[in-house]
Amino acid sequence: MQGLIMAAQLITGISILVIIHELGHFWAARAFGIKVEKFYLFFDAWGKKLVSFKWGETEYGIGWLPLGGYVKIAGMIDESMDTEQMAKPAEPWEFRSKPAWQRLIVMIGGVVMNVITGIIIFAMITYFYGEKFTLNSSLIYGVVPSEIAKEAGFKAGDKLVSVNGKEIKYVEEALGSDEILGEQVTYQIKRNETDTSITLPKDFTKKFTSSAKSEFIVPRFTFTVDETMSGYPAEKGGIKKGDLFLAVDSTPVKFFDEFQAILKEKKGNRANFKILRNNDTLTLPIDVGSDGKIGVAPKPMELAYDSIAYGLVESFPKGLEKAVETIVVQVKGWGKIFSGDIPANKAVQGPIGIAKFYGGEWIWSRFWLFTALISLGLAFMNILPIPALDGGHVVLLLLEMITGKPISTKAMERIQTVGMVILLTLMVLIFGNDLVGLFIK
Repeated sequence: MQGLIMAAQLITGISILVIIHELGHFWAARAFGIKVEKFYLFFDAWGKKLVSFKWGETEYGIGWLPLGGYVKIAGMIDESMDTEQMAKPAEPWEFRSKPAWQRLIVMIGGVVMNVITGIIIFAMITYFYGEKFTLNSSLIYGVVPSEIAKEAGFKAGDKLVSVNGKEIKYVEEALGSDEILGEQVTYQIKRNETDTSITLPKDFTKKFTSSAKSEFIVPRFTFTVDETMSGYPAEKGGIKKGDLFLAVDSTPVKFFDEFQAILKEKKGNRANFKILRNNDTLTLPIDVGSDGKIGVAPKPMELAYDSIAYGLVESFPKGLEKAVETIVVQVKGWGKIFSGDIPANKAVQGPIGIAKFYGGEWIWSRFWLFTALISLGLAFMNILPIPALDGGHVVLLLLEMITGKPISTKAMERIQTVGMVILLTLMVLIFGNDLVGLFIK
């Protein structure tokens, strides 16, 4: 069931973004009187389609190959490679008969729409959910480092003080992209009431992206049960909201990270969970799942938060800010990939990898968050100067505007062919990376 939910979220999110992207091209083309022959979600490869209808001069439909979508703009050399049409004299309603600046706007229309979509979604998330920050002062038990953080010098119980000289008010400030992707990052910490510093090694980014865990450090906290997941062992075994875990078999439990570690040791086996419920001490036998989980969400007992609510108008500057931050992270991340600091197979995700980000439970706030991130990712990818992508067309149009001479039809066809080969190769590599990731940890 979780796999189906992941797939449903992925298909829904990508479908929304593809339609919005292609609408950008479509609206821009129609604004300049350019004929659009087709508007398709997914590809109708070899003429096969699931459904189609014609409205005005445009055929709308859904193809059978779920690898994106497209609009077929009359008089434009695209993936359809309609050389027969291009051999005829240009008509006034064709793409190629329009001024270069109009064609440029048509080509960037999809990217602009994806950026606007990302900003709007971030703004609406901010409006409906606000922002929530974990107060660093409430981490009385310090942090729990991941294995990669331990290698950098962190230990369980360390208390964060500052990063690169900036005092840490909120835990999230210590874990931003400037820290994870920074060139030199130094943390000031307290360890057993003694001040010390930790400087991340130069190869930290590469190690972090290659590690199995997505967290760097997380707060350490005591906890009670906030909720039990439907159908999981905790619910079946009688665990209830508000229960306090005291021990698992003979091992005492205090912190949530300790609880997680114990469950991993017990995975696939039955264990006796000693709990405190109101004033009663109970022992409940529960089967631990093969993934080392029983399906409980923790409620931290000491962590405190700052919550900020925003009005509708206030939310849009925050949406823009988050979109800019996301794009900056994309640029930094690709810079790290090209420099070799981040392995490409760890940074680039295909459909399977993206579906995992959505998760096996449909949570609307998370769905829209990842859809916004993917929208901005699609915008960034599409504007890269690769032939067959929007960015490739933009580069050629800019050259035409600078030189005053259009690229010949024959040259455009060759460039488009090269671009399609590059894209197909990348798709094979990305899908292959996804499949390998399913079987090799």
